[in-house]
Amino acid sequence: MPAAFAAPTAGRLPPLGRPARGEAPSLPARMFAFAVPGLAGLLARELGAIEGIRALETGFDGRSDIVTFTAGQRSVKYLSGLALAEDIFVEAGRTQRCEGDRAATIARRLLEPERTTRALQVRGQIRHAVRACASYRVIVRVLHERSFVRTDLRRHLTATIARQQPRWHFDDPSDLELWAVEYQPGKIIAGYRASDGRMRRHGGRAEERPGALRPTIAAAMVGLAGKPADALLDPCCGSGTILSEAIDAGWDKVYGADIDPGAVGIARRNARGAHLSVGDARNIDLDDESMDACVSNLPFGKQYAVQGDMETWLRAVLTELARVTRSGGRDVLLAPAIARNLVPRQLRLTDRVPIRLLGTKTTIWAYSRS
Repeated sequence: MPAAFAAPTAGRLPPLGRPARGEAPSLPARMFAFAVPGLAGLLARELGAIEGIRALETGFDGRSDIVTFTAGQRSVKYLSGLALAEDIFVEAGRTQRCEGDRAATIARRLLEPERTTRALQVRGQIRHAVRACASYRVIVRVLHERSFVRTDLRRHLTATIARQQPRWHFDDPSDLELWAVEYQPGKIIAGYRASDGRMRRHGGRAEERPGALRPTIAAAMVGLAGKPADALLDPCCGSGTILSEAIDAGWDKVYGADIDPGAVGIARRNARGAHLSVGDARNIDLDDESMDACVSNLPFGKQYAVQGDMETWLRAVLTELARVTRSGGRDVLLAPAIARNLVPRQLRLTDRVPIRLLGTKTTIWAYSRS
């Protein structure tokens, strides 16, 4: 796997807040993060590249991948710049299921007062100090409901917070969100959310287009293309999400093309600084070996159709990508399947990352150009 997941720079979210006066929690803090299913390993790699952060465990709560980690005092400022995290949380408590456990017992073990206070202090350092009369809500995900049901645990966690924080009030939406998730069989972790929707949107797009790629997946694909170099191409650029992530990652020149002129117009508004044109991925208007990497979310006939037979189209596109990519460069593609017999001999598969998008399985394929 290429060593492209370097320490992020702070800035995807507004400047981090300061802890309230008198609140100076001793770090490192225990935290966890959500990722698109399949990206836990890459997120752990990104976290591990930051000095003062140590990735611990990975898991899956039925909807999201989970990575647990510790963050030191000086490393906290980098968390808002994570490219692959969908959300981050400050751990308030953890426990393990035992036979015969009841929801009330689990809630008490998850929200011990001292650990909860420390978690809120750390969250205040990352985002903003908690108001004395804050609103809150509780979200719970468990892998099975044999010993207790999810709604019972949510009810008991809500009641525990009400006892510990009598001035807070329940509301939706709320100032605070407590999430309790079973990230491995029998292992439950609870934490206060320290991010908002801006983290997973990476600042958002100027204009949306149906089927647009999630920014965290685009960032993972750009990371698999290797360290930023001279030139990167997305020949099926759509709304320009991959182009935006490549620009943010530090690629010098970013090129995009799409057969749909409307998509190119949207990409121009979303990926300012990219060189864009209308073009067919089967006949790329670039010189041989002129790109250091090609990264693309290929259309596969669901949201957007291709012209002609799918295998014929894909073979032609892969042949063009092999032609325009320099020796030693990388081609990274998102597609449900890429048959080996369609791949040109110059491309060698180096990484295969199965992921799940809205319940649908697909794969990130990374090739090295010989």
